[in-house]
Amino acid sequence: MERAGAAATSAQPIKGAGWLVPFVVMLFFAWGFATVLIDTLIPKLKGLFALSYAEVMLTQFCFFLAYLVFSVPAGILLSRIGYVRGIVIGLIVMAAGCLLFAPAARMGVYPGFLAALFIMAAGITLLQVAANPLMALLGKAETSHSRLNLAQAFNSLGTTVGPFIGSALILAGGVATPDPTKLSPAALVAVRQAEAQSVQLPFLGIAAGLIVLATVFWMVRRSTRFPSADKPASLGSALGLLRHPHIAFGALSIFLYVGAEVSIGSLMTNYLMQERTLGLAAAEAGKIVSLYWGGAMVGRFIGSVVLQKVRAGSVLAFCALSAAALATISGFSSGMVAAGAIVAIGLFNSVMFPTIFTVTIEGRGDDTPQVSSLLCMAIVGGAIIPVITGALADRVGLGLALLAPVVCYVLITMFGLSSRRRAAELLDAPISPPVGG
Repeated sequence: MERAGAAATSAQPIKGAGWLVPFVVMLFFAWGFATVLIDTLIPKLKGLFALSYAEVMLTQFCFFLAYLVFSVPAGILLSRIGYVRGIVIGLIVMAAGCLLFAPAARMGVYPGFLAALFIMAAGITLLQVAANPLMALLGKAETSHSRLNLAQAFNSLGTTVGPFIGSALILAGGVATPDPTKLSPAALVAVRQAEAQSVQLPFLGIAAGLIVLATVFWMVRRSTRFPSADKPASLGSALGLLRHPHIAFGALSIFLYVGAEVSIGSLMTNYLMQERTLGLAAAEAGKIVSLYWGGAMVGRFIGSVVLQKVRAGSVLAFCALSAAALATISGFSSGMVAAGAIVAIGLFNSVMFPTIFTVTIEGRGDDTPQVSSLLCMAIVGGAIIPVITGALADRVGLGLALLAPVVCYVLITMFGLSSRRRAAELLDAPISPPVGG
């Protein structure tokens, strides 16, 4: 007998709700687009408020901290109000965070932008908790993986076009660095307020789109009979599973992967602006970041084919080791070699997150929901590793700071090899006869 807290994939598909798939896909695109805009926001805020790399990486810290703070509350809320209402609330909270960029720009203070990012990320956390299982239920069970891959592809599309649009709106005027020693306090505030106006524009546009989507989901909340969301695992039960080495290593790998990916994407604009790399203007460097995220989109399509023929652990180990090699080459070279190597990391990042996730929950049976919640909380690595990388950049420079992501990728390579051995053990394990069969 299945227990009450079974995974979302055990629920019955929702009949006649396939028309909702494009709207759910839009959610994946929206949070991908909003998330990656932080990469173009970082060089602007760094110059505007004369921040160190460690200080400016607090943007990523505040954003990804929301995953740790709100994952469990989001799951509890979802279990009480259901998928669609949960999505509506997530969209409203995310839109509120985007709208807060306006007062932050008007005040011209750095903490205002950090608060806006934290609230925006709280809404994204709720959307992630609700949208992933809902997407799996909007059609036949045997095509659920295809639908989720489609949604992830559009998420990658959002992260690909985001830097291009963000650069055009946020970095078009360059990166200003007002000198506090040459300006009066009032003049300094005025300059920061004027420069910050460009920061708010893309986020206000996102807020408008999110409000439209929230209206659509609110209008359809009663048009189809949606199942109740699964009861979320408690924090205590999830943490107890860390006694299993493979689960603990999988959670650590998610932590390291998100941290490495975000660190590289966040610092890339400044990295490409360096004379030793390409010496580009801020807007041009920001647009190249879209190639990094575009590589992830292309890699997901390639990976979906490769993973049908090659063991997931092997693919993961190969991609992580390749990313480590590229980051090392970039850090110890210059010019086009350094730029090309760091951009190419995106291609190998592509399959890491979903592959780490699936090989960790594989064969966990009734523990799958708890393992999933633990892995979701491990996304907080995007808050910790970038700050470490930024502090390292302040001390030894951006090139050598890439050694932090290199260490992350090497450890993920070890997890991939470990997962390959575990998959072989699962295949060799005897299959238990069905109960009552």
